[in-house]
Amino acid sequence: MLKDLSKLESVVQEVITAEELKSLDTAKGYCGFEPSGPLHIGTGLYWTNIFNLAVDAGIEMRILLADWHAAVNDKFEGNLEKIQRNAEYMREGFLSLGLNPKVKFVLASELVSDSDYWALLLRVAKALTISRIKRSLPIMGRSEEDADKDSSKLIYPMMQATDIFYMDLDVAFGGMDQRHVHMLARDIHKKVGKKGFVAIHSPLISSLKGGNRMDPMNKMSKSKGDSAVFIHDSPADISRKIRSAFCPERTVEGNPILQIYKNIIFNFYNDGIRIGEREEYQAYKELEHDFIEGKIHPSELKESLSLKLAQILEPSKAYFEKDSRRRILMEEFR
Repeated sequence: MLKDLSKLESVVQEVITAEELKSLDTAKGYCGFEPSGPLHIGTGLYWTNIFNLAVDAGIEMRILLADWHAAVNDKFEGNLEKIQRNAEYMREGFLSLGLNPKVKFVLASELVSDSDYWALLLRVAKALTISRIKRSLPIMGRSEEDADKDSSKLIYPMMQATDIFYMDLDVAFGGMDQRHVHMLARDIHKKVGKKGFVAIHSPLISSLKGGNRMDPMNKMSKSKGDSAVFIHDSPADISRKIRSAFCPERTVEGNPILQIYKNIIFNFYNDGIRIGEREEYQAYKELEHDFIEGKIHPSELKESLSLKLAQILEPSKAYFEKDSRRRILMEEFR
């Protein structure tokens, strides 16, 4: 029987469905990541803590380092060797941030080497229409039109659905941008002769430049350096990025600074958050209220966040620096 799931459920955006999750006696879960660059806090800090909570609840977790998927998505110009080095970097990155060692890492290359994987993918393909596949392309930061220029993009959603079925998973984790493909896979599981699964989705954190966080093109991105805080950024770099981030006075909507406080700091690193000279905040809603009321200026909010992130990320930097192999990986991808 899974243990108390209340903490995990409280720090994600949705569980489809909570009743199905609670009905599981045991569970195998996963989340997939494209190896495609440096690790930013929206991935590293948020998901490390989510996976740890999942393990604490009794879910057997694995991280799929989706090297073949990254190649389809033209990451590192499709250079599989470099993508796989980045996968090793990502593995070390998650561990540096305190990932529970019970979490297993799997390369997509390990899955696709089995002919049964491709036989299953063919069943997935036969269960879908092209229009349904195209509607799932935002999972890879692509528009439907991208498939008209490069038909390989159509393979990606089918691979992601196949990953879930091939690994015989009970729970699939992902950001809200992964919702389309999870719903696709849930809809067809009977057609391909596989069991259903629970989908757990996280909120997306906007680019530091602001905008609609539900637009996959406008979330924190590895490819846009000033859109995100990376785990290797120096305190000076963190301060510079946060100071220039979008954070209009009294405004919550589309505010990445408040999103970081809400989804990362207060969820996982809340030892009392002090803003300026005020009393410590114990809950995000208290901070949001005072910000809306104009009692907190954006500059105060940003200064406190910069200091907090630098403190949180310091052990990760030490982890990479103390080992020459890790240091080389960090220097290659930072």
